[in-house]
Order: sequence, then C-alpha cells, then structure tokens
Amino acid sequence: MEMLLYLFCAVVVLWLVVHLLALPFKLVWNGIIGALMLWLFNLVGSLFHLSVHITIFKALVAGFFGIPGAVVVILWELFAK
Repeated sequence: MEMLLYLFCAVVVLWLVVHLLALPFKLVWNGIIGALMLWLFNLVGSLFHLSVHITIFKALVAGFFGIPGAVVVILWELFAK
C-alpha cells in the first residue's frame, strides 16, 4: 500500500513538472513562429517597399496571438510611424 502511495505521488509530481515546463517551451516555439510570420511579411512586403523590424517582443506578440497578433504588429508598424 505504501508503494502505491509513492507511485501516485511520483506521477503527480511528474505531471506538474511537465505542465510547468511546457509553457516556456510553448512561448519560445510561438515566438519562433511569430518571427517567421513577420519575416515572411518582410519578404513579400519588400516587393512593395514595406518592412517590419523584428524584435523579441514583436515575435512573441505575433507568436502568442497567432495570425491576429501578427496582423496587429504589422498594422502597428505601418500606421504608428
């Protein structure tokens, strides 16, 4: 019975660690995807003389919020200057 309790506690601790470490990795991955989206805009936008300076903050916003975040970053960069 004691062994079963230890096994249950180990599974709970492992589950908590995995879920706590998943968020930073997800944010990094989303930041990379956001930077790629902004880079693609720069690639296509260079044909029309449009560009967005890619920073860590802008990549995280675009990555965390997805396509709407990238659109907001692009519109902010184009119209807030």
